[in-house]
Amino acid sequence: MPSRRHFLQGGISLAALAALSPWLPNTALAAGPLLQRTIPRSGETLPVIGLGTSQTFNVRIDDTSLAPLVEVINTFFTGGATVIDTAPSYGAAEQVTGELLKRTDNQARAFLATKLSSTGRERGQAQFEISQEALQRKNIDLVQVHNLQDTATQLGLLRELKQQELVRYIGITHYVDSAHDDLIAVLEREKDIDFVQFNYSVGERGAERRLLPYCADNGLATLINRPFQRAALLSRVKGKPLPDWASELQASSWAQLLLKFIIAQPAVTVVIPATSNPRYMADNLAAGSGPLPDAAMRERIIEAFA
Repeated sequence: MPSRRHFLQGGISLAALAALSPWLPNTALAAGPLLQRTIPRSGETLPVIGLGTSQTFNVRIDDTSLAPLVEVINTFFTGGATVIDTAPSYGAAEQVTGELLKRTDNQARAFLATKLSSTGRERGQAQFEISQEALQRKNIDLVQVHNLQDTATQLGLLRELKQQELVRYIGITHYVDSAHDDLIAVLEREKDIDFVQFNYSVGERGAERRLLPYCADNGLATLINRPFQRAALLSRVKGKPLPDWASELQASSWAQLLLKFIIAQPAVTVVIPATSNPRYMADNLAAGSGPLPDAAMRERIIEAFA
């Protein structure tokens, strides 16, 4: 994966993060708190920037491996974010997440989302209990059926866990455009789903056709994965200067432009870029405050990454 240090174009705009983090410029300007979006089913609000853990949190649980991730988590919460998305299929990521929250004393502040990726009720139940132990949390905020695996059975289990107040919200996920119609088909059948997670970015805009409008019309919260297409979008602009018009959005990096493009969709609740670098965490957070692009500016962003 290419290093994003090539794409940062100046100061981070969160003064609190500048005070906390020695790797950020002292000239950082405050752009206000993170934008909040509402979970339609409950009215609870969440900060629009979250944190994914796929690959980046799959590390050994030792002081050397965890040190940069401790700084990521400290920066994340200092910047006002709360939503962390993980999964049993991400290797050690659940266990690392739980350990990091314990070490930084942030268990109570985190909105934790994980997944079920099992076949059969008994295996799903066992997997949930392993997640509870790994995350060091009895009650999980959101549990999602991962990539629509054994969807009906696992949703049935999640309803039981929700009734037992072990799970607050239930959801479904996928990560490719070709699965969006399948997601909608499940959402049309299962009217009690709270969240749907899917891919959306400048380079993968299929969700604009049906899925984002469906979520908006039917009161569904959304988590957006693959905002950088695993760095492929950043690779397209490697070495290119940030356009002058980015300053109209208070954007100081290409990554911020990509995230602001996503957040500009009203149906987006939280976008969950993954990182193991605290500076990149701060850069991502900066996208969650300040102006968002209108339709004309979104077209400029699309053209810049074409």
